Amino acid sequence: MDAKNTNVKLWPKQALSEHVRAAPVPIEPRPSREQAEAAVRTLIAYAGDDPSREGLLETPKRVIGAYEEIFQGYRECPVEVLDRTFSETGGYDDFVLVRDIGFNSHCEHHMMPFYGKAHVAYMPVDRVVGLSKLARLVDVYARRLQTQEHLTSQVATAIDEILKPRGVAVMIEAEHMCMSLRGVEKPGALTVTTHFTGAFRDDAGEQVRFMTMLRGGQR
Repeated sequence: MDAKNTNVKLWPKQALSEHVRAAPVPIEPRPSREQAEAAVRTLIAYAGDDPSREGLLETPKRVIGAYEEIFQGYRECPVEVLDRTFSETGGYDDFVLVRDIGFNSHCEHHMMPFYGKAHVAYMPVDRVVGLSKLARLVDVYARRLQTQEHLTSQVATAIDEILKPRGVAVMIEAEHMCMSLRGVEKPGALTVTTHFTGAFRDDAGEQVRFMTMLRGGQR
C-alpha cells in the first residue's frame, strides 16, 4: 500500500481537532539557542559538575542539537502525514494492522524517556493510507513531551478524524525510565494502554480479533 498509485485523493481538513490539523504553536518569544545552552550549563552545575571542564565544554551544544531531533514532533502536522490516500483497494473490507511500531518518547512529568511498541489498526472505507504513514504518525506525537495515555488517544483520534474509517484500534506497550531508573526502580515493567473507536469500540469480537492478531494468531 506504499507503492505509487495514480488514483490519489487529498482528504479535506475540516472538522479536525486542534492537535490533528496543526502543529503546536510555540511559545512567544521562543528562547534563543544561546539561552537554551545556558540552561544546560546550569543543569550541569546543579548536578554537581563543572560545565567549564574540557569534557563538558561542548555538551550544551550537543544537548540542544539532540533536542531538535528528539522533539521534532513539535514542528510536524499530523494531517499532512495522512492526507494522501489510495482508493484502489480491490474491495478490501477487513481491517489493516501495523504492529510492533517502535517509538521513543519523553514523559512530560520528569522529562525522562519512555519507549516501546505501538500497534495500530483501522477499518478503511473506500480508501487506504500508505503503511509507513501510520508509523510516521506515531512518531509525530511521540516526539513531544507526552503521557502514554495521551499519546495513545492522539494517534487513534488523528486516524479516526482524518481517514474516517469504520473503526480504529491502538495499543501501546512501553517501559518508562521514570519508573525503571528512579522512584520504585522496577526495570522491565511495561505499561499497556488502548484506545478503540467505531466498530472496534462497539464490537467486542473485533477487539478480540485485534488482540489475537497482535499475539501472532489468526481468527
